[in-house]
Order: sequence, then structure tokens, then C-alpha cells
Amino acid sequence: MRLLGNIIWFIFGGFLGGLSWWLAGLLWCITIIGIPIGKQCFKMASISFMPFGKEIVYHDTAVSFLVNVLWFLISGMELALGNLIMGCLFCITIVGIPFGLQYFKIAKLALAPFGAEIVKI
Repeated sequence: MRLLGNIIWFIFGGFLGGLSWWLAGLLWCITIIGIPIGKQCFKMASISFMPFGKEIVYHDTAVSFLVNVLWFLISGMELALGNLIMGCLFCITIVGIPFGLQYFKIAKLALAPFGAEIVKI
């Protein structure tokens, strides 16, 4: 079921969502200071490409909080808003609810990706 969900997801929006994470990562990697943030964006693109069968576990530290604040102000709001809108659109139909829930999961990740770990279930 995960494979089928991931294939449908990738075709109907996952590809564009993953590309948005890659674009954010490339923009962050332009500066030397932003390279660690860009590398994290590339890791988070994997869940945006194929989210079914993966969960996000958060580990809070002081450093991740500070980087998350910087991330939220510069890139996080745009990615989260796009995923939130897509999640609401998918939740209009009963068939789209599982996909909408995945968009909401990624929107939460887009708000605070640092200190987050992707775990396969």
C-alpha cells in the first residue's frame, strides 16, 4: 500500500514538493554559512518525494531552535504555506484525505525542519 501511495503521491504533487525543497537547499548553499541548512533541505526532500511509510521524530536542542527561527523567517513560511494549501485542497474529497494528511505532515516539517529525524516505519 505504501508503494502505491508513494507512486500516486509522486505523480500528483510530490515531484513539485520535492523540487521546492531542493530549490530551497540550492539557495541556502549559495552562501558558505547556509551550507548546513541546504544539506538539511536535501534530506527533507526525500520525505517530500515519497512520504508514505515515513514518520518524523523531533529532537529539541538549543541550536536547532535557533536555526529553526532563522529558517522560519527566510524559507519556512513559504514551504509550509504551500503544503498547507495543498493539504486543504486534497482533504476536500474522501479519497484525497490520506494525501492531505501527508501534506500537513510536511507542512509541520517545513516550519521546523532542524532537530527532525525521518524514520521509516
